[in-house]
Amino acid sequence: MAATIAIVANTTWNIYNFRLPLIKALKQSGYRVLVIAPVDEYIHYLNDSYFTRHIPIKYLNAQRKNPFSDLLFLFELFSIYRREKPDIVFHYTIKPNIYGSLAARWNGILSIPTVTGLGYAFLHSNLLNRGARLLYQLALRDVPLAVFHNPTDRDFFVREGIISRNRGNVIPGSGVNTNHFRPLPKPKKNKFIFLFIGRLLVDKGIREYVNAARQLKRLAPQAECWAVGQLNDKNSASIDKAKLLQWVANHDIRYFGSTLDVRSYLKQVDVFVLPSYREGMPRAVLEAMAMGKPIITTDTAGCRNAIDEQCGLTVPPGDSLALAEAMVKFYHKDTHELEDMGRAARQRVLKYYNDKIIVQEYLKICNHILENPVKAKTRLIQK
Repeated sequence: MAATIAIVANTTWNIYNFRLPLIKALKQSGYRVLVIAPVDEYIHYLNDSYFTRHIPIKYLNAQRKNPFSDLLFLFELFSIYRREKPDIVFHYTIKPNIYGSLAARWNGILSIPTVTGLGYAFLHSNLLNRGARLLYQLALRDVPLAVFHNPTDRDFFVREGIISRNRGNVIPGSGVNTNHFRPLPKPKKNKFIFLFIGRLLVDKGIREYVNAARQLKRLAPQAECWAVGQLNDKNSASIDKAKLLQWVANHDIRYFGSTLDVRSYLKQVDVFVLPSYREGMPRAVLEAMAMGKPIITTDTAGCRNAIDEQCGLTVPPGDSLALAEAMVKFYHKDTHELEDMGRAARQRVLKYYNDKIIVQEYLKICNHILENPVKAKTRLIQK
């Protein structure tokens, strides 16, 4: 009988946007695939993902900091794993990583967590930060392998004693479909356009982007700064709605709201900007690179790993002045130089971040573990 691989994430949106290539490859390799995630409007992925079972989760809320709700989620996963008995569970995002790994251990099931980024809990030195570290230490102590999107995050977990180095594997992101994200003809215009794409969170550097845009108006009169992304006031790191209204009213930025297809914006711009405080592997940057756009981002985990000096520039996180200087520098670059940087950006994605390359890494993990499942479970059995 074919082995069953379960994939657990905090939203169906996450499944639709990041996990479909892996699901397809697992099924083509002969595995049975089980998806476990809260249901949202992206459940339509099942229309085109034949023979994939989806089990809805009731008690997972990614933004809610409620221990009772998290406990319900833990035992919900425990019951699902006990009933379904998957051979391997791939967990994504922080709550599935922690509570899913615990539920899998209690059922004697192999858990492979993927740390897609350290996120809000690790960016702030407070009780939440300490609690997240302790929970990760408890949950990941017996996993055969943990996947990280960049070596900085892996090394942090090693230093904190959460995992040993030989159990930390770096796979650079979820991959990009380079046929879908490819260079498209850029409309003729008399403006030089910078673009930010991401949730409107403080940690994404949106304030620094707007401050830099405000300075840019004086130094680069033909420049415009665009922003595309979701405003989610349920997230504690989200910017205030009144602040966004002020930015738009003052013409600091042009805000286009959220979109289901970023390509229509990416094809129009000259330079992509993401001044994030920290990332796992910034998908928005990789998509922009795949479409042949030069990048300005921050010298921090994930962001600096995505690019090199041939295709972009990094600035210190939280430094709007340095960001403005970098944007002015790109504004004055020769068109041919920008085009060369864009071509280098796409080549880098093709070489390292193509979704086919990423999927093969996960398939290797499955095949390796299932070739010797007894050895992989040794730690669980000993415990």
